[in-house]
Amino acid sequence: MKVFILSILFFSLTFTSSAQDLMGQFIKWTYSVEKIDESHANVVCKGEITEGYHIFSLKHNPADADGTGLVPEFNFKKSPNYKLVGKPFDIGKPIKHVDDLGTSYYFEKKATYKQQIEVLTKEKFTIDFGVNFFQLCNAEGCVGPFDTEGKVKLAGFTPSETATVTAADTSDVASTADTSAAPTSMDQAPAPIQQKEKKKDSNVVIFIAGFIAGLVALLTPCMFPMIPMTVTFFTKQSKTRREGIFKALIYGASIVLIYVAFGLVFTAIMGPLGLNDLSTNVWMNLIFFSIFVLFAFSFLGAFEIQLPNSWVNKMDQQADRGGYIGIFFMAFTLGLVSFSCTGPIIGSLLVEAATSGSYLTPAVGMTGFSLALAIPFTLFAIFPGWLNSLPQSGGWLNSVKVVLGLTELALALKFLSSVDLAYHWDLLTREWFVGIWFVLFFIMGIYLLGKLQFSHDSPVQKLSVTRFMFALIALVFSVYLFTGMFGAPLTLIDGIAPPRTHSEDNFRWVNGGQETGLVEDSISAQFAADMHPVGDGSILVFHDLEKGRAYAKKRNLPILLDFTGHACQNCRKTESTVWTNDEIRPMLQKQFVIISLYVDDREMLPASEQRVSKLSGAIRTVGNKWADYQMTRYKSFQQPLYVVTDHEGNDLTQAIGYTPDIESYKKFLEGGINRFK
Repeated sequence: MKVFILSILFFSLTFTSSAQDLMGQFIKWTYSVEKIDESHANVVCKGEITEGYHIFSLKHNPADADGTGLVPEFNFKKSPNYKLVGKPFDIGKPIKHVDDLGTSYYFEKKATYKQQIEVLTKEKFTIDFGVNFFQLCNAEGCVGPFDTEGKVKLAGFTPSETATVTAADTSDVASTADTSAAPTSMDQAPAPIQQKEKKKDSNVVIFIAGFIAGLVALLTPCMFPMIPMTVTFFTKQSKTRREGIFKALIYGASIVLIYVAFGLVFTAIMGPLGLNDLSTNVWMNLIFFSIFVLFAFSFLGAFEIQLPNSWVNKMDQQADRGGYIGIFFMAFTLGLVSFSCTGPIIGSLLVEAATSGSYLTPAVGMTGFSLALAIPFTLFAIFPGWLNSLPQSGGWLNSVKVVLGLTELALALKFLSSVDLAYHWDLLTREWFVGIWFVLFFIMGIYLLGKLQFSHDSPVQKLSVTRFMFALIALVFSVYLFTGMFGAPLTLIDGIAPPRTHSEDNFRWVNGGQETGLVEDSISAQFAADMHPVGDGSILVFHDLEKGRAYAKKRNLPILLDFTGHACQNCRKTESTVWTNDEIRPMLQKQFVIISLYVDDREMLPASEQRVSKLSGAIRTVGNKWADYQMTRYKSFQQPLYVVTDHEGNDLTQAIGYTPDIESYKKFLEGGINRFK
């Protein structure tokens, strides 16, 4: 009996050795690791194939070739150190061969297969796996099937915080023959990839905008004359230069404190979703539109906006008390007295900041605004001799008000446009919007040249170089706008003007319609009504998550999930400049299904879908639904927000925000495609 067992064992070892030697005559395998990011990698299996033979692609289906051609199977030994992500995939385009047996897909000379993994430990470890049951064939026939084993070592990875090992991971062997997940609903979607903390630059932009707005406010007739008056006050009240400098610094700090506190209070009252609702709520937008028009006519000289005299007098009395409390109330008095000129600018800044949806953004904007006001007052108080170099107040300040008034009228249209898009009224098309802007900026240029005067203006005796340059800018900009009425992109006002697809006929009479790359077949016909053009009309997107996923599943394509908004300027910039780029457009048309979810869409949900969310409150509209989904799943409420997923809801990439750089956006898309494969 012992002799029989030893004979069987010897025969097995001899057969295995012979099989390995035989396989080595047809293919030589090498194994390596390809790092994707800090917690993901590809296990790479490369085979060098003997001349005249081929190995089958993972895309090969023996059923389509009369049962011939065995495809490699990859079996990974389970370990608490890693887990598989998706199915194995091969690299490169396989050779397609059609004969009497059917259709085959294979590689000659060399073949590369990859399997993505997620690393669950910081320690060094080894992955053991098998490449099993594969054949190598030539024109005369096939050899095999063969089995071989491989191993790779990994080190230097950092697992994501959400990486966990389930009970299933304790089994001995994991086969990659079927790793497809069961379909999931929106509310039961798999957990998203842990998002990396990214430094947001939106607050930096708002801060800069606030600072510029503060500099503009300094040039208004209400604020500019206050500089010498305030500086004179400090120089007379201070006994020593050191005391004067210290009080000036206290005064500047008080200005910043007052304006920032106002921004924080404004934000606290509105809340995060409340701030977002400002961008599309019909009544709030009409109120904002009216306020901007009111401020515009005030700047143009129709009337003057003033706070009640009793408020100003009370603050002025507090300022007369002296000491540091008096300095604080003097700063408060400055804000009240100058409100007729700074109010429109502050209102514009707060509304713009508030509609970003962030708690801190209005306060950030007010910090920039107040610093621009405080720095000049403080510096002139410290160096009073600088006052002699300031230009005298006069008619030029009235010109500043008129220019601001015309600008306010132009910006007022943004609020009408936002509500028109959100409620699908389709009244303020791109042609009307751009036409009105063209007229306003043309009038601005003519006015600055002195060819048009308002009732409170002084005649322009001589045209300064500065005034001429501003007139030239306004007129050139108006000509630039004129081209937009006939389909030009107008990237300078993307997000302010309605998108190009919101014209009266999508500008088809100019460009004849853009090629969308859509395959004309029964699948497209089934989903055609759910696809909507964006950008220049060449990109089609879904607005419904489930329908988009169903289409992606039929096409077997990854999904570019796009959280956007009708009032989102950076979203429109991405659609009109990044998506339509010659490197990006073909990828979006042929390799992705885009699902754009508008978080500010005001269309009411059916009663059966309305609910109350623990995170965001009442879910009544389509926008509420997508806003709640974004905050619940991605812990973010910035727009745009992009993430690549498969059609089962699994995230394939980190989520990214506004990315105007073409190369960076291309790498983001390619990363999603590679992981999907």
